[in-house]
Amino acid sequence: MSGAASSLLSAQAVRSHCAQIMRLAERDAAPYFRWHPEQLPRAAAYVADTIRQRYPDLSVPYHSRWRHFEAGGIDRWQALANAVPMDAAERARVRIDLVIPSVLLDAGAGPDWHYDDAAGGMRLARSEGLGVASLALFAGGALSADAAQPLRTDAAALARFDAAALARAFQVAPDNPLVGLEGRAGLLRRLGEVMAGAPKLFGSPARLGNLYDSIAARADNNRIEAGAVLKLLLDALGPVWPGRLTVDGANLGDCWRHPGTDDGLVPFHKLTQWLTYSLLEPLEEAGLAVTGLDQLTGLPEYRNGGLLLDFGIITPRDPSFTSRLLSVDEPAVVEWRALTVMALDRLADAVRDELGVTAAQFPLARILEGGTWAAGRRIAAERRPGGAPPVRIDSDGTVF
Repeated sequence: MSGAASSLLSAQAVRSHCAQIMRLAERDAAPYFRWHPEQLPRAAAYVADTIRQRYPDLSVPYHSRWRHFEAGGIDRWQALANAVPMDAAERARVRIDLVIPSVLLDAGAGPDWHYDDAAGGMRLARSEGLGVASLALFAGGALSADAAQPLRTDAAALARFDAAALARAFQVAPDNPLVGLEGRAGLLRRLGEVMAGAPKLFGSPARLGNLYDSIAARADNNRIEAGAVLKLLLDALGPVWPGRLTVDGANLGDCWRHPGTDDGLVPFHKLTQWLTYSLLEPLEEAGLAVTGLDQLTGLPEYRNGGLLLDFGIITPRDPSFTSRLLSVDEPAVVEWRALTVMALDRLADAVRDELGVTAAQFPLARILEGGTWAAGRRIAAERRPGGAPPVRIDSDGTVF
């Protein structure tokens, strides 16, 4: 991979490029949005109140996919894990086998889809529904090539995974449509292809959980930086994403054009960062210390970004931004996402002041969970029927 491509595949690149857009906004020179920092205190108070409501003792877990597996107060992962004897390393492998496909399937479901969780006796939608549906898919052995070992994700099983199988597992029907069905199934197939082509990372035959051993081998005295985990995932999983922008033949994934940066590009790597956050617990449970959590950025999606819009922290110059259907690649969407990344850093500082905690006590991974994501959903429910975000994205199931 060329140096130009590699330089865009890091959390540092996300923050530095988004900072260039923020500097424009601070001069009121950003082409699509205005920046209103005077609204930050009001939003910070709202986020802090949300955190206190959800976690009165301020014991906030990391923002991750694992929270969705606990929808309705049921710890489905723990119940699954307790049914099969595993040592610490194998437990980490199984957790990685589960969570990576689940994150890849986690782009917005759309407003009309739901999942009936028969075991829990509840109907779930959006992220929680996608999480529980993906756990049931995994638990049933659909991602394993070995019927005797259902709790694993193998390249051979992913290679034959199609949209019809996903539709059955996720209860998709004409009256229960899931946004981006084909795109989601395609991601899993490409994941299988990438795994099969990287035996040093995934073993042979290729198993997703073997990524744990690759990460552990890179640890120094059982310590590894969050940025290093993200970099490994970006390098390893880059070819999984649909072909968009490329540099010297390398797929840049969640990276888009905007005239406000030096190179005309803005990387976000939202789903890969979400995946990195979701690997923290499996790695720590297995005995690895993940350091430098705030190297990662806030996630530029419709709950965090919607929070900023609903509180007027950023306002679109074109009022139609919040009424028309938006394409993920249009510069206005790129600018909104870039400002979201930088505003979350500033909002996090203000929230910590409200709570009387330090950055070490409350890293961004906890601010997001407690937190800005939950507050974005809360304010949306207060303002719009059904809790819809303030924007509509034409999603193919691979970005948001």
